[in-house]
Order: sequence, then structure tokens, then C-alpha cells
Amino acid sequence: MIEDKAKELGRLIGQSTEYKEVKRASDSLNEDKDTVALLQKMEQLRVDAQRMLQRGERPTEEMERQLDSLLADIQGRMTYQRLLVAQENFDKTMARVNDWILEGIEKGAASPIITLG
Repeated sequence: MIEDKAKELGRLIGQSTEYKEVKRASDSLNEDKDTVALLQKMEQLRVDAQRMLQRGERPTEEMERQLDSLLADIQGRMTYQRLLVAQENFDKTMARVNDWILEGIEKGAASPIITLG
């Protein structure tokens, strides 16, 4: 029964406006080749910096400047901003869903259990 209810909840969440907007915004960002290329470049710089740190080295100032510049450029792009807003709205919805589930758990735990035979 719990599995069925969970699947139903998942189906309803998948049909929600908030989820659909995250999906649309994500698809739109993925189609924005320039922004995707910048995100990939930023991720590669981040990985390189992390490797340097693991070797006990400090990332260069140039790497830090490049990361800052890429981040500023990406954050100014409409497709990225749209995804951030959509994700934030979806996260708020999921937080409310989790609160409702917790409320249900608390009510269920407080209910007397009736056994039949």
C-alpha cells in the first residue's frame, strides 16, 4: 500500500506546474550551447583546482579569475537564471510535500492501531 501511495505521489509531483517548469528550463538550458560550453569549462577548471588542492598545491590566481569570470557570465544568462528560479520553486514545493508527509507520519504514529484477529 505504501509503495502504491508513493508512486501516486510521484506521478502527481511529475504533473505539477513546478516540476514541468524545471523540466522546461533544464531543456532550454541544455539547448543553449554557449552556456553549456561555459558550464563545462567552469566544471573543468573546478576539477583542475580540486586536483591541485589534493596534491597540496594552491590554484593559481589566473584560475580563480577565470572561475569568477565564468560564474559571472553564466549567472547573467537568462536560461541559467530561469533554471535557478524554477529549481528554487520546485524545492519549495518538495519541502512542503516533506512537511505534509511528516505531519501524516506524526498523525499515524499517534493513532491507535486496530488489529483484526
